[in-house]
This record gives sequence, structure tokens and C-alpha cells, in this order.
Amino acid sequence: MKNIHIILVCLLLSLYVNMPAFAQGDAKEQITVPLSSPGKPGKLKVGLTNGSIKVTGYDGKEVMVEASAVTRKSDDENTGTTANGMKRISNNAFSLEVEENNNEVDIDTDSWRRKIDLVVRVPKNFSLELEAINQGNIQVEGVNGAMEISNVNGKITLTNVSGSVVANTVNGDITVTFREVTPNTPMAFTTLNGNVDISFPGNAKFNTKIKSDRGDIFTDFDMAVDNSKPKVEQKSSSGTYRVSIDEWVYGKINGGGPEMLFKNMHGNIYIRKTN
Repeated sequence: MKNIHIILVCLLLSLYVNMPAFAQGDAKEQITVPLSSPGKPGKLKVGLTNGSIKVTGYDGKEVMVEASAVTRKSDDENTGTTANGMKRISNNAFSLEVEENNNEVDIDTDSWRRKIDLVVRVPKNFSLELEAINQGNIQVEGVNGAMEISNVNGKITLTNVSGSVVANTVNGDITVTFREVTPNTPMAFTTLNGNVDISFPGNAKFNTKIKSDRGDIFTDFDMAVDNSKPKVEQKSSSGTYRVSIDEWVYGKINGGGPEMLFKNMHGNIYIRKTN
């Protein structure tokens, strides 16, 4: 197992490593992470409380991480103020910890303290587990693997990806463009406030389960819609019955296959074909 730990404390660590001290403005750092089995598929795990995540696939065998800690405006405004005769010193330090174990790379930061943006380059065959909460979007480009993407207050944008995706956010659009999809693998795309816009290869085969409470559904696929009758369910052994109308739209594309779920409340749903 290879562990790489980097703590970015601007004034102290500058005495021990070749790292510049950051007096004002945003603090940045770049590191390269070697893999235990170069050339083989791996996995990246990232969780941020405040900040954005951008992941790009490239023709390489290492993981490259660039972290930027964004200085809060209030820090700059308050620098130089005094308390009981003491002068306030601006603190631009932040922590970044990266751990590699059998081609699984975990990135951890103190993003609960401040906004930290991450830009990561990974080998193209890499699975992703990415999570963000505030002040940032999640972007992925050119990666092939199983992806679990979660955001709360921000967009999710995946471009030219292959594999499978489970993506959900609360406030933000979900936009995914697939180059290829993993056969016989179900996927899900859900948000509360935002559009869901997913593009599949024209020959993709899947079943659809779609629901938009306050939006419209659009597709340029020839989708065979299942117009089933309302389900009648027995409520209790006393003989009473309940009639339930299923608000989901079910369909088949190119004859059907694994289930693809699309759901939002405020926004439209687009299911497109790329070729």
C-alpha cells in the first residue's frame, strides 16, 4: 500500500518542502499519485463539503491532483483588524490528504472549513465515486468506468463518458453524454430542481422508467410506451380495495434492456441519441 499525505500549511511546511508560502489570495498545490498496478483499472473517491470537482481521463498511468483553496472574501476584508490590541493574521492554510491502495485513490480535504476546488486527471479506465455538497459543480470528461456521482447544490455534467452512471443532485441540472454504455447494467438519474438531459448511443437498448412532476419529457428515440391500466390493489383482508394510478412512464427503446430511471420534480427530462 502506498500512502501519500500532504498537509498544506503555508508558513510551516515551506520550511521543509519545496512549496511556496501563500501570503494572500488562493492557495494551490499539485501532486502526482503513482498506482500500485499501473495500466490496470482503478477507482477514485472524493468527497467535498464546499467546492467543485473536475475529473478528466487521459492516456497516462498516474493520478494527478490539483487543489485550490479559495480565500473567503471576509478573510481579506478582516485582515488587519484588531482585538484587544492584537492584529489579525490572515490564514490561507488548507489540508489535502491522498491515499492510494491497490489502485484505489481516496482524496480528503478540510473543505468543511473553506471552499476547495479539485481538478484531477486519471487514466481513462477508472471508476469514480464523487460527492459534493455546497458551492460547486461536478464535471467528468473522457472516463470509462462505473460512476456514482452525488451533488446537493450544484450541477453534474459528464461528457464523452463510457460505462455506467448513477447520478443524483438536489438543486442542479444533470447532463450526461455517453460514448458507450455497459451492457445489461441499470442506471439512474435523479434531481429535485433541474433538468435531466441524458444522451445515449443510438443503438443502446434499455427500458425506461420516467417521472417529472412539474416538467415535460422529450426524446428523439422511437420509444414504445407501456400504457398500462391503473393497478388495483387489495388494501386489507376485510375486502376493501384501493385503486392506485402509477405516475411513472414506462417504455422500451430498441427492444428494451436494463432499466434506466429518470426522475425530477421541477424541470424537464430529455433522453437523446448521439448518433
